[in-house]
Amino acid sequence: MMDLISQEIFTLHGMLIASIFIMSWGIGLLMTLSHMTPWVPRRRAEFLAPEVEYRASPVKEFTKLLERDLNAPKRYTPSTCYLSVIIPAMNEAERIGVMLDDCCDYLEARAEKDEKFTYEIIVVDDGSTDNTPDVVKQISLTRKNLRCMKLKANRGKGGAVRIGVHNCGGKLILFADADGATKFEDFELLEKEMLRAAGGEPLDESFPAVVVGSRAHLAEASVAERSFFRTILMHGFHTLVYLFAVRTIRDTQCGFKLFTRSIAARVFPVLHIERWAFDVELIFLCEKWSVPVSEVCVRWKEIDGSKITPFWSWLQMGRDLVLIWFRYTIGLWTDEPPK
Repeated sequence: MMDLISQEIFTLHGMLIASIFIMSWGIGLLMTLSHMTPWVPRRRAEFLAPEVEYRASPVKEFTKLLERDLNAPKRYTPSTCYLSVIIPAMNEAERIGVMLDDCCDYLEARAEKDEKFTYEIIVVDDGSTDNTPDVVKQISLTRKNLRCMKLKANRGKGGAVRIGVHNCGGKLILFADADGATKFEDFELLEKEMLRAAGGEPLDESFPAVVVGSRAHLAEASVAERSFFRTILMHGFHTLVYLFAVRTIRDTQCGFKLFTRSIAARVFPVLHIERWAFDVELIFLCEKWSVPVSEVCVRWKEIDGSKITPFWSWLQMGRDLVLIWFRYTIGLWTDEPPK
């Protein structure tokens, strides 16, 4: 009898030791991964630095989102138009023309019908090595309210979107992918949901709300068109998103998201991720602050020329997801705006 008890105690003791070892190993691995993965420091001065339009004569500066005075009643400047569209672009000379035609056709037609509907389109060139900014500049000669900003170096999609948002004047701020995978007129679906969340017209830009386009309703069809390997990666990514970051949104990666000016001024200055997983950190923070985040189904089709490398980009996103959870949990990252 004593031998059985001793064996049971030994077994429990062994399990405890093994558990402690595994936890210590996991924490050490996370600390090492965190140390090896730098993040871009957030500096308020960077957000307030002037940005100028690409090849504009005379030189034209973009409107700043944030107030310079930290003691101002609001953290954001008054809006100068109803809608700002931010389009990050890196080596998109072949695809961006089609997307801008769709975008400009819709916006110009709506502005003709409604004089209160004012807008701007800002293409943020993310250090392209092709002639993307020149293509955008040429298109802007025949299109209204289209401007291009050229970054000196590649910052990643998240970094390009963040810089664009910090230099826009919209009461509503939409970022959209340059590939044109989403039909631009579906903006109205997001706008309708935003107005519902904010209490109707006229839109209150001080109301903090986010509406994200979603492809979740297309998941089964898209799985059927993907390889088995890519399907496994996709499901693995969604599982990590749910476990470590976002619980309320099914599709965090659709490049069609709408913000009021107030929440954009709150969330974009505190983002740390500048590459593919920045969407997850953005929604993670909104959930943390109990900001209303709605999901609206949009039309979407896969466009050739994606910048995502199937294995390495997903691996990078998985790493960033774990680090979002880890760094905010232990306090390496905070959600306080930079001074």
